[in-house]
Amino acid sequence: MKRLEGSHIVLGVTGSISAYKACMILRMLQKEGAEVRVVATENALKFVSPLTFETLSGAEVVHEMFPEHKTVKTRHISLAEWADAVLIAPATANCIGKIASGIADDFLTTLVIASRSPVIFAPAMDYQMVQNVVYLDNCDKLATMGYHFIPTEEGPLASGATGPGRLARYESIMHKVTAVIENRPSLMNKTIIISAGPTIEPIDPVRFISNKSTGKMGFALAEAAAMRGADVTLITGPSNLEAPYTVRRIDVLTAEEMKKEVLNRCSDADVLIMAAAVSDFRPKNVNMEKIKKYGGMELVMEKTDDILEEVSRAKRPRVVVGFSMETEDGPARAMKKLEKKSLDMICLNNLNEEGAGFGTDTNRITLFMKNGTQEKLPLLSKFEAARKILESIEEWL
Repeated sequence: MKRLEGSHIVLGVTGSISAYKACMILRMLQKEGAEVRVVATENALKFVSPLTFETLSGAEVVHEMFPEHKTVKTRHISLAEWADAVLIAPATANCIGKIASGIADDFLTTLVIASRSPVIFAPAMDYQMVQNVVYLDNCDKLATMGYHFIPTEEGPLASGATGPGRLARYESIMHKVTAVIENRPSLMNKTIIISAGPTIEPIDPVRFISNKSTGKMGFALAEAAAMRGADVTLITGPSNLEAPYTVRRIDVLTAEEMKKEVLNRCSDADVLIMAAAVSDFRPKNVNMEKIKKYGGMELVMEKTDDILEEVSRAKRPRVVVGFSMETEDGPARAMKKLEKKSLDMICLNNLNEEGAGFGTDTNRITLFMKNGTQEKLPLLSKFEAARKILESIEEWL
């Protein structure tokens, strides 16, 4: 199932140079299953033509309050009732100021005034504007009334300056829209530690041993947990993935570094989910100089510490969840780990099953609980699998 399957979203576009990015936002919303209608201001259409939005959305772009030769009746009301959410991206200071003041002088602002569904602003402007006290007061006023904001980011701006004011990353916008539509703060005030990705163990200054983990499962868990209102810390080995902007990210390299970070934080957490593929072995001796090819190489390996076993001996969180990647005797090995490491739940997947394992966007997981029950999940996207895992965690909590 896609994250926004069956949802109706009005995409409001205002007169910012970032208006061109609304095209990608529109496609991403559609990719996640949403039906999208574009409402643009007249200034927005000076940056992107109606034909572009209409081609992408497959629907008319609404921009005139009283178009000629059309019977529209109360279109702003019907569209407001149709929408599950209104996303204004990019949102200018002018648009935010008008809505904060109750002004409805074009179709978009009139739609927002009529809307009973959540309204989400993704602002974009130059750094002087985003720091203006009047603009900040307007944002605070709307936030106290229940409107949602996606913070701007720092970087190069259209003026040539560098600073805050850039439109948020597409992933951040998608994360916020999904969270608002789900509106399921079932993990509010809960602290969750999640590990993700591989660890790497150096051989010399050039070489290391590692595994094929990309971190996708752990990052999906972090995103899904944050959407449910949790305070999430993601401790990850090397990964090219972006963490949701609400998630605290800590980067580590080795199994020892990951152990220290997990143990330092887990005693104050409600939940620990060890989704990382932590190296089981490391070179016993690390060469300080590059090993020369002509000299050959002989590696003597030693075991790394088992982080979950260490957690079980420390002040552990209320719920501890492990992962078990196997290629044979999966259920028996998972149950053994569940008991040995004093886990509440373990998530088993088989590297040899189609759609499961490292680097895929999907997974096949079987959940084993310490009370003896188990649940075999079908092939799901890793995000959907993360949701299922969190639902089981909520039962424990």
